[in-house]
Amino acid sequence: METHSSKFKVRLGMFVAGGILIFAIAIFLIGRQKNLFNPVFNLNTTFYNVSGMQVGNNVRFSGINVGTVENMRIINDSTVQVEMIIQKEIQKFIKADCQATIGSEGLIGDRVLIITQGSSGAETASDGQTLSSIEPVETDEIIASLYLTAQNAEIISSELAEIMLSINGGEGTLGRLIQDTTIAENINRTIINLRSSSKGLDQNMEAAKQNFLLRGFFKKKEREAAKALKLQEEKKAVDVKKK
Repeated sequence: METHSSKFKVRLGMFVAGGILIFAIAIFLIGRQKNLFNPVFNLNTTFYNVSGMQVGNNVRFSGINVGTVENMRIINDSTVQVEMIIQKEIQKFIKADCQATIGSEGLIGDRVLIITQGSSGAETASDGQTLSSIEPVETDEIIASLYLTAQNAEIISSELAEIMLSINGGEGTLGRLIQDTTIAENINRTIINLRSSSKGLDQNMEAAKQNFLLRGFFKKKEREAAKALKLQEEKKAVDVKKK
């Protein structure tokens, strides 16, 4: 009987010790997450709309979680004040001209308060300072914009389809040009005539060069062209020697 009682006490003691250990670990993890055991300083900012952000959400700087949202309260009908606690060791990197905005963990994750990087020449943010803010873009506004874009794309696609049907039906200048074989034949004939005219012009030029009345004129032009080419070659040779 005493052996059974002692075993029960041992098990009870182990159970209580395990519970206390689990409780201590939970307190440590929660305190570490909420910066309860680290030196911190406070920053404030204001928004017109916090876009679903809650107390306890992370504060992020340069992509790293550096604090948490400690409190939010409505100042007036157009302003919500957000209070943050930030790790003290990060204070030297946060400048007075940094701005706060609201993002999210992925597409549908929790809200995150993001502190942008400031200019290198600005002063370090002080404890309790209020940072300027950038209003977040609401998901509803993005969806509405995408819906409007989709509607416009649908209208454009419909109009393009009507244009292609008109062209295939031989309507309009472009449609007649594609569908009417007579126009195509006329274009081909015009191109052939231009080629013939060009060939005849070349022949007339050759004949003019052989005419004794114009022969001197053409030879003069040839001499001038040869002289210009020679001067150009001499100039290139001089430039090569200078280099």
